[in-house]
Parts: sequence; structure tokens; C-alpha cells
Amino acid sequence: MTHDSGWPPLILANAPNGATRTKADHPALPITPAEIARTAAEIAEAGAALIHVHVRDGEGRHLLDAAAYRAVTAAIRAEVGNRLVVQITSEAAGRYQAPEQMAVVRAVRPEAVSLALREIVPDAAAESAAAEFFAFARRERILLQIILYEAAEVTRYAELKSRGVLGEGEDFPLFVLGRYTPGQVSRPADLLPFLAAAGAGLPLWAICAFGPRENACALVAAGLGGHVRVGFENNLLAPDGRPAESNAAQIRRAAEGARGLGRPLADADTARAMMAGSGPV
Repeated sequence: MTHDSGWPPLILANAPNGATRTKADHPALPITPAEIARTAAEIAEAGAALIHVHVRDGEGRHLLDAAAYRAVTAAIRAEVGNRLVVQITSEAAGRYQAPEQMAVVRAVRPEAVSLALREIVPDAAAESAAAEFFAFARRERILLQIILYEAAEVTRYAELKSRGVLGEGEDFPLFVLGRYTPGQVSRPADLLPFLAAAGAGLPLWAICAFGPRENACALVAAGLGGHVRVGFENNLLAPDGRPAESNAAQIRRAAEGARGLGRPLADADTARAMMAGSGPV
């Protein structure tokens, strides 16, 4: 993919369901492997390069399970082939602890995984186990996304990285905008403390946001050289405050914003190269 505009290609990711939402929240929320696979086809057509996947148990609860992850990955691949990076979550969601979170990644050996820094390395006592896990993930060439909820975590991430706790290699930090704001409603300005903490030290980063300004946050991040995750996990609303039509509609809005900036979209192979540290940033 060329990027003669001078922009690095924009990685558009979709988080279609999350750990706790149900069809009572939105009837188009995908939960089963078949539903997630259909959503994968729709978001790939709309411009996404990555899908961030949660799976559920028989009662609809958040699940970290290797067999369930293999099933949903197979369903996605059957629908779209390699047109999307398939990223599983290791989110605790109040059900799991770090050893279980790391164990499911070891069992699945996914193409990509998201890891909340505060969950996997909550304190100094957790560093040894975390270092072994990150060394495993690097050996397996798993594409790692490190989730950071506040600016102070950006500083802690850099410090752990400098000491080798997180291993050698590229990461794809995700700044979660507005997680601890009243009502979890994000604003574009929520990005500024993260960028101030990061300085020039993060060549690759992305955002996700809550509420009807999700797309505004996405557009600002794209304009500042970052990457974007949108979808029903964090936001069910269109920019006008009405219910969003679908996950694909959220992707299309972000894609249209990128085109307005003159920024090209990354396809999945370009995203893989960028996330591995071998592509344009």
C-alpha cells in the first residue's frame, strides 16, 4: 500500500461487543461466533483492518477460554480469510486474575492480543511472571497491544519497557479516553495528557473512546498521527446521540473522517507489518 500523502496508513480497528454488553443494549450486538464473523465481513468491507474479539460463556458472561477463542477465530477466518487481524482480549472483567489471563494467551497463541498494563503487571511483585510471559509472546511473534487508562500509565509503561519487563519489540499502546470521567463520556481533549506523557517515545499508538463524541475523538487522533478503535464495546451511539446502526457504520464514519484528512487506510497486511515494527509509522 502506498502512502504518498505523507501520512502513515491509518489502522482502523473494531471492538464489536465487549465483556458485558448484551442485545438488550443494542439488538445488533454480535455475541455468537457466527454473529461475530458476519460483523467481521461488514467491518472489513467498511475499512477496518483489525477486529478485537470478546467471547462469552453459555450464560452470556465474559469468558477467557482457548476453545472459544479458537472457534470464533475459525469463524472469522472462514468469512474473511486474512483480511482482518484477529485480536483476542485478555480482559479480567472482574472474573479473572493475571495468571489466568496469561494462561489463555499461552494456550491460544493468537495472532494478536490486548493486555491491560494494570492487570498483567499490577505491581512490582508481578514483574517476574510478567517478564516471562512477555518473553513468550515475543518468541511467538504475537502482536501486542498494551492498554493504558490514564496518562500516569504511559509513564509507567515506558519505565517497564526500559527495564525489559515487557520484552524487546514493537507494541501498539491503546489510550482509553474518558474511562474515569463522569458517565464515561469522552472528549477529544482527553487525548492531550496521554500525548504529553508519551512525548516522542511512541511511534505507534491508538485510541478508543466512550459516548457520542467517539468519532470526534477518532478524527482528532487520526489527525495527530494515531490510530483508531471504534465499536459497540465502548460506544453504542452515532455522533448525533441516536443509536448507531451497526459496528460497520462506526467504522465507515471513522474511514470517512480519515479520507477527509487525506489519510489512507491500512489493510490488514499493512497493519500487521506496522504492529510488528516492520512497516511505516
